[in-house]
Amino acid sequence: MQARVQQKPQAEEEKSPKIRRTSITVQNTTAGEGHKEDKKKIIVRRIFTSGSLSILMLAIIIYTLPMTVLSISALFEYATLVSLFLFLLVLLFRYFAVLVMAYIYISQYTFNKNTGFYPFVSIIVPVYNEGVVLKDSIDSLLHLDYSNYEIIIVNDGSTDNTYEVGKSLVGFHKGRYSEIKVSMISKPNGGKARALNAGIGYSKAEIVLCMDGDSQLSEDSIRMAVRHFVDPEIGAVAGNVKVLNRRKLFTDLQALEYIEGLNFARAAQSFLKLVNIIPGPIGLFRRKAIEDAGYYSSDTYAEDADLTLKILANNWKIYYEPRAISYTEAPETLHQLLKQRYRWTRGILQAIRKHRVLLINPTINFGDTFVLWSMFYEALIWPAMNIISNVFFIFVALAYGFSSLIFFWWAGLAILDLTTALYCVAVENEEVRLVPYALVYRMFFILTIDICKAMSTVEEFLGFDMNWGKLERVGLVKS
Repeated sequence: MQARVQQKPQAEEEKSPKIRRTSITVQNTTAGEGHKEDKKKIIVRRIFTSGSLSILMLAIIIYTLPMTVLSISALFEYATLVSLFLFLLVLLFRYFAVLVMAYIYISQYTFNKNTGFYPFVSIIVPVYNEGVVLKDSIDSLLHLDYSNYEIIIVNDGSTDNTYEVGKSLVGFHKGRYSEIKVSMISKPNGGKARALNAGIGYSKAEIVLCMDGDSQLSEDSIRMAVRHFVDPEIGAVAGNVKVLNRRKLFTDLQALEYIEGLNFARAAQSFLKLVNIIPGPIGLFRRKAIEDAGYYSSDTYAEDADLTLKILANNWKIYYEPRAISYTEAPETLHQLLKQRYRWTRGILQAIRKHRVLLINPTINFGDTFVLWSMFYEALIWPAMNIISNVFFIFVALAYGFSSLIFFWWAGLAILDLTTALYCVAVENEEVRLVPYALVYRMFFILTIDICKAMSTVEEFLGFDMNWGKLERVGLVKS
């Protein structure tokens, strides 16, 4: 039995949760406790190695410091000025590079016309304990400005009333232009990746739309996204994710983050047709691109990022459609937010490690290598830079009287964030009231997220266990 499972291709393996589970049981039986002991030894070895290197580096710095011609005070002053300059230089280069590419993309996008291409689309809705929000999500899908589509609910072993709610929705429903078929697949719990694969395998459509069970799509989301598949090089189209549950501090900050930090970046990436992550709440895929990539995989906590990298590695292009909007619930408390970002960070690091060969060999696929290095920078380098620069500049300000310099540093960043927020809000026709949040966006919100990223990176490096960390839904309807 085990040999047959190992001979299966990845796509079949992901779509066969029962067989996969048997394989895991056999492996666990044969491995016993030895695997756990080996994992503990690896973690201890990593802690010892990293700790020893840190102590060695600190000892070298302390030993060589008296040999320098600069005094400690002068050294800190010089280091502060150089660090401040380099930090601002990197920040400005990143901002303006993204701004220029995003502006060119939006300018091109403005003149794009509908192509008259209306293929049959399957909407895959994976759900696990989404009984509170499932009916609202499906009701929103029945009124899309598109006629040629179906809805496939995949119940991934839910333990609440999701199955009963989904079963009541099965059948044909009156849509805007035609009868819309709603189907449901019920399977043992195996994770989102396998649930999506089950839905994709059940579908016969050329284009599949994958979304989250709590999401609600804008009326013209399919119509605006599928037109890009006229280009045979396009393998997938990333949608525009917006926060639904606003009017609270953390959800409003996330609303601004999605507009400025995520969609703004995707617009720039779309200029190169190299979007690095197709968001879970809305992504449209050419079936051939998913088949070439081997479907979704369950070996990372960022199956969306992993699939995106696999699609890019197969020389497909990925576009971003700002009018294909998915409204989703965002975490309302700091604890829920940090749990979400913890999973995102570790999942992205797992995806990068899985495709690490492309980091050092751009001849395989230069576009994928470029995307991986940008993800590596955003996941590891930038959070560390942001945390260290904040701590360093605050320390120098308090210890060496540079408070005025630090004030102008903060003021400059705030003005930059305000300008960027205003531009992004204007481009997306969003709420202007979100712009003032830019004053605390970098000083509080982004710094908190970056600290969470740094802690997540350490735990991923040390190999700590983790779980999915599902967000509890409250159930909202977009008005």
